[in-house]
Amino acid sequence: MAIYTHGHHETVLRSHSSRDIANSAEYLRPHLTASTRLLDVGAGPGSITVDFAGTVAHVTATEIDETALSLSRDRAASSGLTNLDFSVEDVHDLSFADGSFDVVHAHQVLQHVADPVQALREMRRVTAPGGVVAARDADYAGFIWFPVLPELDRWLDLYRRAARANGGEPDAGRRLLAWARAAGFEDVTATTSTWTYATPEDRAWWGGMWADRILESALARQLVDSAMAAPDDLRDISDGRMTATAGISCRTARSSPAPEAAPRGYISRRMRGGRPAA
Repeated sequence: MAIYTHGHHETVLRSHSSRDIANSAEYLRPHLTASTRLLDVGAGPGSITVDFAGTVAHVTATEIDETALSLSRDRAASSGLTNLDFSVEDVHDLSFADGSFDVVHAHQVLQHVADPVQALREMRRVTAPGGVVAARDADYAGFIWFPVLPELDRWLDLYRRAARANGGEPDAGRRLLAWARAAGFEDVTATTSTWTYATPEDRAWWGGMWADRILESALARQLVDSAMAAPDDLRDISDGRMTATAGISCRTARSSPAPEAAPRGYISRRMRGGRPAA
């Protein structure tokens, strides 16, 4: 099983807790109705999960262990919504019966799993006929920023090495369409999207969050413990992150192979008769 590279330190949750349907799953909104039964795979801090619950009939949130799942439980409890339940699951071998959900969703999950194709097969299995399987993921090699700084180039190289050492694929976005095809889907919609940090406030938030994360998160511990980087290297990267708040940073996304890379894209697949639609 792959290891989750980011961990759940406050510096990670600071970013992940800001996600909602509008900034992370807008492509899925047309498929959400008052009668939808939705499975949210890898719910993380539960911000998207709870937003879903305010729109659909019922949401089941999953995570890899009880500690991770407690984050979305707490978010749901504070929201006052009661149309959610929670389950510790391995996406490679879900415990749910065939056809249990109308929509099965995974946001930035497939980049962290050992076998994304098998994960998609399981997501397809538990989706009802006529339902939708949806995935959106980053593509780290497509992150761009200005000014160009060697510290950020070093950060990107280290992150991608650490993620692959953990059994993940940091450039998942460009692979989503191929993974979907390999999982047996035929009716696949592939799109791309971009998170852009251009205002002073957005740059300060994004750069500051990563400046802290490279020093304090599970990623930082892994880099030092594995001798990929020394603490002084991480401090230099952190300083570079703060320097970058004076420029512009873009995270793009794509779900199919293309000449230029892009971080953050989605694929959706509609199901007919319990099988991928032709």
